[in-house]
Amino acid sequence: MKKILTIAGSDSGGGAGIQADLKTITVLGAYGLSVITALTAQNTVKVQAIHEVPPDFIGAQLDSVLSDIGADAAKTGMLANTEVVREVADKLKQYQIPKLVVDPVMVSKSGDSLLNTDAQGALVKDLLPLATIITPNLPEAGVMLGREVKTLEDMAEAARALKVMGPQAVLIKGGHFSGPATDLLFDGEEMREYSMPRIESSNTHGTGCTFSAALATCLAQGRSLPQAVNLAKEFVTEAIRLAYPLGQGHGPTNHFALLEKQATLISLEEAFNTLCEAEAGPLIPEVQANIGYALPGASSWENVAAFPGRIVRLGTGAATVSGPCFGASRHVANIILTTMRADPEMRAALNIRYDESLLDRARELGLRVESFSRADEPPEIKAREGSSLEWGVDDAIKRAGEVPDLIFDLGDVGKEPMIRVLGPDPCSVVSKALSLLP
Repeated sequence: MKKILTIAGSDSGGGAGIQADLKTITVLGAYGLSVITALTAQNTVKVQAIHEVPPDFIGAQLDSVLSDIGADAAKTGMLANTEVVREVADKLKQYQIPKLVVDPVMVSKSGDSLLNTDAQGALVKDLLPLATIITPNLPEAGVMLGREVKTLEDMAEAARALKVMGPQAVLIKGGHFSGPATDLLFDGEEMREYSMPRIESSNTHGTGCTFSAALATCLAQGRSLPQAVNLAKEFVTEAIRLAYPLGQGHGPTNHFALLEKQATLISLEEAFNTLCEAEAGPLIPEVQANIGYALPGASSWENVAAFPGRIVRLGTGAATVSGPCFGASRHVANIILTTMRADPEMRAALNIRYDESLLDRARELGLRVESFSRADEPPEIKAREGSSLEWGVDDAIKRAGEVPDLIFDLGDVGKEPMIRVLGPDPCSVVSKALSLLP
């Protein structure tokens, strides 16, 4: 297991600094070490107070972990003042850590200063020449160069200018721009652009810390610089996309988004295997079946996983052409997202063949059964592609006064009658469906 050292400040709110770094490193499968440079009293709204750790104690922390455990890569975050910058630089020279990511943390998301003005020169002079890569955002790049960075062309010029200051590579993050989130990587020879759609979210506290920790981890694990940047960007993008709203200001990202996505796919695989082992072929409708499972707090079909190509009947059993993935079925996603608006815990659904005997069995078992009629569907809903199921599921839930276990309809012209089994997770949904078999 690779060992990653974070040298940064502590965030009492848990969204940035040491706390964000250790979560990121752990989720990415490495061992996290920490040297705390400052204690902050902060939340999602503001940094209320900063207590700087004495430089000699920071040096003692570095000696302690590096003389014994060592590190395959390190990242720096908040360094507070000139003496701390120089102490950290001296120790990094002494221990010769193979990979160093320097995140020049200067200002918090709430606008509070995290690096003394006098220390900015020391950062450039003493630390940048040691870096494998530096990761400034637009304001930080502007401060180090003494000019504003406003356009993509400015970013490219800034990357070249910062490279002259000594780091092996420069990544300038364009998160402060509007439009796509575009970063530029310059390694002295090639300028590479990394762009992803912008996620409109207030839950962006600690994105820089999270990104640099992910980058250091990926570099230690043997990825090339372009690969590591790409993986780190994907990691922080998903952490923003799947963040939970916490606090009254800039909430934290979700450092466990990757684990949640993996757990979602594993749950679907387990449920499908149970379906196959039970010889559930008689439950598969003519239009085939699918199982979907949404991430907690999902708000779009991209956050719902299902089986591409659906689940088909194979004799008395079931089969599928590939494993589950996110965004595989808008059809199933519409059912689940509609259900989650009524009950956020009901995140899974399975469609099965319509049969009155199955409904009778469900009622005998005490399961809650509700229906909707496509004949009652408003013309404007019917005319809008993909809206029928959303309307039908919502209608059934409203009439039931809660999310039922099963929702069925008798079909329409070109629409097969269908039963949808709902539940909190795929295994419980499959268990309900199998209980209906004779």
